[in-house]
Amino acid sequence: MDPLSFAIAAVPFAAYLLLLGGICRSGRPLVVNGANDLVVLGLGLTGVAFVGPLALFRPEAATAELGEWVWVFLLALYWLTIVLTALLGRPSLVVYNTTAEQLRSALATTAPQLDPASRWAGDSLSLPGLGVQLHLDALRWTRTVSIVANTASQDLAGWRRLAVSLNRAMQRNPAAPTTLGIALLAGGVGLLAASCAWLAAAPGGVQLAVERLLAP
Repeated sequence: MDPLSFAIAAVPFAAYLLLLGGICRSGRPLVVNGANDLVVLGLGLTGVAFVGPLALFRPEAATAELGEWVWVFLLALYWLTIVLTALLGRPSLVVYNTTAEQLRSALATTAPQLDPASRWAGDSLSLPGLGVQLHLDALRWTRTVSIVANTASQDLAGWRRLAVSLNRAMQRNPAAPTTLGIALLAGGVGLLAASCAWLAAAPGGVQLAVERLLAP
């Protein structure tokens, strides 16, 4: 891999790691829409996709016809795929800096206020008055819990109300910063430093990489 390709792949991903590291080190629970979370991840992986699948499967005929503009269309295709996946996926929420037990406790307080008919069944919660049916999916080592719709047929307005109320409830339960945040921040800084160092050390390689990238 040449220094330019490494930098293109590493810099957006490093920014994503720094963002996650900052969230983890804050120690404050954060509720985000699952679709938005996917889009941010897609942004962090844009460089990896650019030097990986997009470069590998770049159509030769389109490249000969469009020249360097082919990259604009390939990136647009990548982003349309990410956005379409986010829009067509089941409604979900992602809660950072919490555990399944803490989130369940917050939901147990919030759900009856939103819908007196709410009821639990294991890790699944039904709020028929909001048109919401969900279950919890925890990643314990990251202290991140996903709230995922049980079915595709859901009331999006109900999910928005749930997100607002749950975010307020979670702010009353701050958590201690995790060591994972330090690891993520260190990884992001390391990737940025490695990218800058390699680019500075091999200017000739960068020029060759640019010419190869723009070659028909």
